[in-house]
Amino acid sequence: MSGLAYAGHFTVCLYDSTMSESKAMILGCGGLALTDDERAFFAKERPWGFILFARNIADADQVRALVSDLRDCVDRGDAPVLVDQEGGRVQRLRPPLAPQYPAASVLGDLYALDKGSGLRAAWLLSRLHAIDLAKLGISVDCLPVLDVPVSGSHDVIGNRAYGHDPHMVSAMGAAAMEGLIAGGVLPVIKHMPGHGRANVDSHHDLPQVDAALVELEASDFLPFKALAASAPMAMTAHVVYTGIDADRPATTSRKVIEDIIRAKLGFDGLLMSDDISMKALSGDFASKTSAIFEAGCDVILHCSGSIEEMPDVAKNTPVLHGKPLQRADKVMSMFKAPEAADEAALRAEFDDLLSANTVMV
Repeated sequence: MSGLAYAGHFTVCLYDSTMSESKAMILGCGGLALTDDERAFFAKERPWGFILFARNIADADQVRALVSDLRDCVDRGDAPVLVDQEGGRVQRLRPPLAPQYPAASVLGDLYALDKGSGLRAAWLLSRLHAIDLAKLGISVDCLPVLDVPVSGSHDVIGNRAYGHDPHMVSAMGAAAMEGLIAGGVLPVIKHMPGHGRANVDSHHDLPQVDAALVELEASDFLPFKALAASAPMAMTAHVVYTGIDADRPATTSRKVIEDIIRAKLGFDGLLMSDDISMKALSGDFASKTSAIFEAGCDVILHCSGSIEEMPDVAKNTPVLHGKPLQRADKVMSMFKAPEAADEAALRAEFDDLLSANTVMV
């Protein structure tokens, strides 16, 4: 059996043999419904998956229809549909589709008060995210953020991080991953191998981190190394680490991807680039796409929804094959039916835990 099997509001993704024809890219679209040009482009180019942003979200029926239409374009009812649903300022689904959830730092503050409560809150928030997303057919959440900010770094990560202690971030990230998986939604750890020291916002400029490798290993890398074996997917950081590769950001650095992400951190899951539309990456879309695959990323992520940009991305993106295809196959095999849950009880428990830490930012 292929495609999607529905159990109530939840979605179980099963392997579809047509995935071997998919291109190694995840694409966005421009609005609340597909245009004829977008539909024809996706049908021709067959991206492996799609990603939604606030511009694509109005109400539940509209989102479900859009998700279904995206999957119909590639004749794969199981095509992954991603979203950044963290809580705080990075939350694409807003009320009334989903409650306004707290940022990760709020959960980290709770952890500082009581470790068990913090871990439970991280699990519960992800479990609630999974409930919200699965009702709409969205199957992947780009969470948890495993970055470890330092004093003086840009606030592009800021309160999106659980805190400044890499061991706490590791534990909270693991709980968040488990909550998503329990709800039938797969996680993406980000931003590998660590965005916390970035001195500028990579949406607009290229960050440079000058910390020595030994310092990165002792802090920034730790959460990613701790979760590398269990994470199905990871997203790269558009950050230059001068102690590793002074010329290229991680996303386009073979040295960072092979020597650090794959070898030192031990991540052998599906590695996707951060958004190729971000200004941190220089060059045109053709050259950026080629550089990302040459560096060793498995899948490219293009988020702007601009149909004018996508042809150059698609032209330089290979069909999934070899090791990237094996990793994509493994991801598809990891989608499972959600565990039984009482949504009202979970929400009440989460609210009760947060009552000890009422600053919702």
